[in-house]
Amino acid sequence: MAKASTKAPPKPIDAISLLKADHRAVDGLFEEFDKARRSDTKARLVEQICNELKIHTIIEEEIFYPAVRPKIDADIVDEGVVEHDGAKVLINDLVAAKPTDPYYDAKVKVLSEEIRHHVQEEEKWLRGMFSQASHTDLDMDKLGAELATRKAELKALADAGKLPQAKMSAVKVKG
Repeated sequence: MAKASTKAPPKPIDAISLLKADHRAVDGLFEEFDKARRSDTKARLVEQICNELKIHTIIEEEIFYPAVRPKIDADIVDEGVVEHDGAKVLINDLVAAKPTDPYYDAKVKVLSEEIRHHVQEEEKWLRGMFSQASHTDLDMDKLGAELATRKAELKALADAGKLPQAKMSAVKVKG
């Protein structure tokens, strides 16, 4: 007779913890890129970075930002969307590029700097988006579950090579 598992189900992750974990994961990938020397390693890391950032921006813009916008300073949310769009320009460019292309490493460096700035803005103590959101009546565990579900769907698309190009939300790019 098989022994019943006494392992507790995983504790739901709240929305802010999930988003912060994404921030730390991408920062780690940028650090790995900084140490990489081989073109194939750089290409693999950039693919991971771009997929992680596309997934993260989608879940923030589809779920988190609309939930927090009416409860916090909406200007902070608008700024976050515009910052995302700035990153998406580089993400889309890097997805189409090769590590041997001109400016490749520079684009990754600038993307890293943009993302670090964005993370600092969201995580700023007291005035940042996450701090403001944590002081609302929003159910962060429920919101975290929604984010995790959508993230899993997008991760499956990324694993299948079907994650769409990053789409601008606020910035109009003419070409």
